Amino acid sequence: MILADKIIDLRKKNGWSQEELAEKLGVSRQAVSKWEGAQSVPDMGRIVQMSELFSVSTDYLLKDTVEKEETALSDAGDAAARTVGMEEANAFLEMRNQNAGRVALGVMLCVLSPVALILLGGAQALGLTKLTENQAVGAGMVVLLLMVGAAVALFVTCGLRMNRFEYLEKEPVETLYGVDGMVRGRKEKFRPLYTRHMTLGVVLCVLAVIPLFFAIMMRGEESFLHVAAVGLLFALAAAGALLIVHAAMVWGSFQMLLEEGDYSREGKEAAKVHGWFGGVYWGLVTAAFLAWSFIGQSWDRSWIIWPIAGVAYGAVLGILRALRKQN
Repeated sequence: MILADKIIDLRKKNGWSQEELAEKLGVSRQAVSKWEGAQSVPDMGRIVQMSELFSVSTDYLLKDTVEKEETALSDAGDAAARTVGMEEANAFLEMRNQNAGRVALGVMLCVLSPVALILLGGAQALGLTKLTENQAVGAGMVVLLLMVGAAVALFVTCGLRMNRFEYLEKEPVETLYGVDGMVRGRKEKFRPLYTRHMTLGVVLCVLAVIPLFFAIMMRGEESFLHVAAVGLLFALAAAGALLIVHAAMVWGSFQMLLEEGDYSREGKEAAKVHGWFGGVYWGLVTAAFLAWSFIGQSWDRSWIIWPIAGVAYGAVLGILRALRKQN
């Protein structure tokens, strides 16, 4: 095992990202990336720092013939780490990339699903269609259920296809030689597209309310223009969600293989503890959204639940992680 592989192995056993290791050593992330990619070699000062940081000898780091050493980090958990080779990593990235498009489409269908109900209901209320109220609501509900059903089918099929790779999200992994460098190369190549899609997606979601404001300013009394503006609001939000979900899923696939971000070993342990919270939380949020939308007939306002719930969820998880670290 060469020095580059030993640095990767020891960093992952500690559950650190490249950024975290770089901060502890007082160097840039790019420096650590070059060490791990065998593009450069750290000086002796950094070697000594790493030997103290990882609780290994400098001989272990410098001599390729020393393949195994007893360290304070060795435990049963390290032995249980799953090994990921080049073929497995490429198969996972390809499958994840395909599923990212399908899941993003499913999310977009869910966001767009109430649009037909809103447009038909508004047209009927304003006397712009010969449909009765029950007919308008019934037709809108059929479209809504068909779109949600299609989205659920996409979610289920994608989940079933990814079953074989579920361990990457939940268990510690060790990548074989060359895999780490390949994944980092693809991640850096994708970074500009990730930045553009995330930025544009967030902007579209924020600007989605502008058509409604324009409709209110142009026509003081309620008209179909207001109803159409609500439909356009959902369309813009759906487009933003499509970009965000797709970019986030592809980016997350790199983080899973590199054990970075939420998929670091520390993050995986935290997910086991907090996983139940997410299921209960989003179940309650969905129930509140449906209750407000159907019972209150407030499709034009109930969407606000999702951004508020998303912000609150992130804040609560941040608090739980902070408390866990303190404990």
